[in-house]
Amino acid sequence: MARCYNGTILQIDLTEGKLWTEHPSDDFYRKYGGGSGFGLYYILKEMQPGTDPLGPDNILTMFTALPTGLSISGQSRLGINARSPLSEAIGDSQSGGFFPAQLKFSGFDGIVIRGRSDHPVYLYLHEGMAELHPAGHLWGKKTAETEEMIKAELGDPKLEVLTIGPAGEKLARISAIMSMHNRANGRTGMGAVMGSKLLKAVVVKGGGKLEATRRQNVVEMQRQGVKGMMEQYVDVKGLNMNGTADVVAFQNSIGSFPTYNYNQGQFDHFDVLCGDRMTDTILKGRDTCFACTVRCKRVVETEYADRKVNPAYGGPEYETIGLMGASCGISDLNAIALANQICDEYGLDTIATAATIAFAMECFENHLLNLVDTGGIDLRFGNADALVAMVEMIGRREGLGDLLAEGSARAAEKIGAQAEDYLVTVKKTELPAHLPQAKKSLGLVYAVNPFGADHQSSEHDPMYEDGGLPHYYSRLAEIGLKDVQKPGTMTDEKVRFGYLTEVFYSALDTYCLCQFVWGPAWQLYGPQEMADMLSAATGWDISVEEIMQVGERRLNMLRAFNAREGFSRTDDVLPKKLSKPLQGSGPTAGVSYLPEDLEHYKNVYFDLAGWDLNTGNPTRRKLEMLGLEWV
Repeated sequence: MARCYNGTILQIDLTEGKLWTEHPSDDFYRKYGGGSGFGLYYILKEMQPGTDPLGPDNILTMFTALPTGLSISGQSRLGINARSPLSEAIGDSQSGGFFPAQLKFSGFDGIVIRGRSDHPVYLYLHEGMAELHPAGHLWGKKTAETEEMIKAELGDPKLEVLTIGPAGEKLARISAIMSMHNRANGRTGMGAVMGSKLLKAVVVKGGGKLEATRRQNVVEMQRQGVKGMMEQYVDVKGLNMNGTADVVAFQNSIGSFPTYNYNQGQFDHFDVLCGDRMTDTILKGRDTCFACTVRCKRVVETEYADRKVNPAYGGPEYETIGLMGASCGISDLNAIALANQICDEYGLDTIATAATIAFAMECFENHLLNLVDTGGIDLRFGNADALVAMVEMIGRREGLGDLLAEGSARAAEKIGAQAEDYLVTVKKTELPAHLPQAKKSLGLVYAVNPFGADHQSSEHDPMYEDGGLPHYYSRLAEIGLKDVQKPGTMTDEKVRFGYLTEVFYSALDTYCLCQFVWGPAWQLYGPQEMADMLSAATGWDISVEEIMQVGERRLNMLRAFNAREGFSRTDDVLPKKLSKPLQGSGPTAGVSYLPEDLEHYKNVYFDLAGWDLNTGNPTRRKLEMLGLEWV
C-alpha cells in the first residue's frame, strides 16, 4: 500500500559529529502529525529547562508533515522549532518553496539537531543517506552565493538549499533561515540558532517518491481547486494576480495599515504600495511552491539609487510592504524592493527588521537617538535611503545596526529614557502589519500566542463579520462558529472565534499546510476538504474533529514549553503603545486597546482552552485529555 511518509527521522549530534536515524510508529505520525507537533515532542522530551537559546544544548528541529510532497496545492511547507533567542520562549517558524517536498523525497521526514560543531559545516541529504561537509569556505557568504557554491561543489544544479546568511552567523536575534534565497523561515530568530551551531546549510537531493494511499482522490481535489480559484474564490485569485500585497487597499480602508510605527491606521500614500501597482510596474513574474496552482510569490525587477533589484530574490510580501512602507512612512516601492532583497541576502526576517527600524525612526524623531548614534544617517520617517542603509547595517551588525540586530525590545533597554513607549512587541517579538485596534480578536491572539505576535496563528476578524461571502460562514460553521458578528465589535463570541481558529491554524502548522490554500474561511479548501485530503493521503479516517485535536495538542505543547521556562499570563500582554488612541483619520482614529479589556478576553480564552485562569498555562487534566501526560 502506498504511504505518504518515509517513517524516517534523522538525528544529529554536531558536537560528536554523529548521525543516526529513528523510525517512529504509524501511531506517532497520526498523533503528532508533523511540523512543530513533531518538533515540540523532541524538544520537550530532550531539552532541559533553562537552556541557553544560543548554546549547544538548544535543540533545533526541522520537520515536514504527512501530506508534504503530494501533488496538490499548499503542502510544501517546513516547520522549524527551537528555543527562541529573541523571546526566550518557544520559537516557531514556517516556510514554503521546494525545499520541504525535496527533503521528504530525499528519504527523511525531518531532522533533529543537537550540539555545536567545532567548525562550520553543512548537511547533505540524498537517497536516504546523510553527510556532514566542511563549510568554512561558505562562512560569511550571502544566501544566493552560498546556494550556488554548494550546487557547483556537489555538481547538481537541482539541489535545494536551506541556508543562513551573515546575519545568522553573527547571531542576529532577528535573523531568518532562507531557501531559494527568497523563502524565509522568519520570525523568532531561528537563523541565529542555526548560526550558533555553526551549521551553514542543509542541502537536499530528492530522488525518492511518495504517494497518497488514495492518489486519485488527491488528483481530483487538485483539479477542483484550480477550477475553484478561477471561478469562485476571489480572495485566492487576488493572491494569484497581485500577491499578498493585494490586501493593501483593504487593510488601509479598515484602518489596519500600521503607519509611522503604529501611530496611525491609514497611510496617505497607500495606493503606490498596492499589489496592483506592483503588478503594473515592477513585477517580472509569478513564482510558486512545489505543485501549487496559486502562484502567490512575486518576482520583481527594478532598481533604486543605482542598485539593481535581482529577480532571484523574489519580491516584497504584504507584511514587508506594510512595515517597510507605511510603518516607516516610505512610499517608494523600489526602495522597499531593494530593502527586501538585502534582508534575503543577509538572512533577516523582514517583519522584525522593518518593525525595529520603524521603532528606531520614532526614537530618532523624539531625540532618543541622534546622528552620532546612527552614523550620520537621518533616520526620520519617510527617508527611503535611511531604510536601505539601516537594513544593510543590521545585516552586517555594524554601528547602530549591531544593536538593532538584537530586536527592538533589547534595543529599547539599551537606548533607555522613553524608548519603551515606542515599542510594538509581544514577548519581545515585533508585531506584524495588522492593527489590533481594527482586529481585536487578532489582538488577543497576538497577546496569548506562545511565540509572540503572529498574524498567521488565527483567522482575522473580518471573516466572521457581516458583509462577508457565504463560503466564509459555511466553512467556519464546520469548526463550530455559526454566530457571525457585527463589524468592528469585540465580544465573547469573537474570543471564541479567535480561539477556535487559532486551534485550526495550529493544525495547519502541524500538518505543514499553507494558510493561503487550506483554511477555515476564505481559502481554496475548507476544513472538511482538508479532512478528506488527509484521509486520502494516509488511508486513515481523519475527521475535522481529529484535525482540531491535533491543533489543540500542538498549541498545548507550545504553551507547556513556555510554562516550564517561567512564562505565564503576565507575559500575555500587548504593548502599552496600543492603549493610546490612534492618531490620524479613518475608522480607527481615536481607537485604543485597553489593558483591562484584554484581561477580560484572556479569562474567556483561557476558560475555552481549559487552562488555569491564574497562570494561563495548561492544566494537568488538559494535558492528559490530549494524550500529553508525559509533558
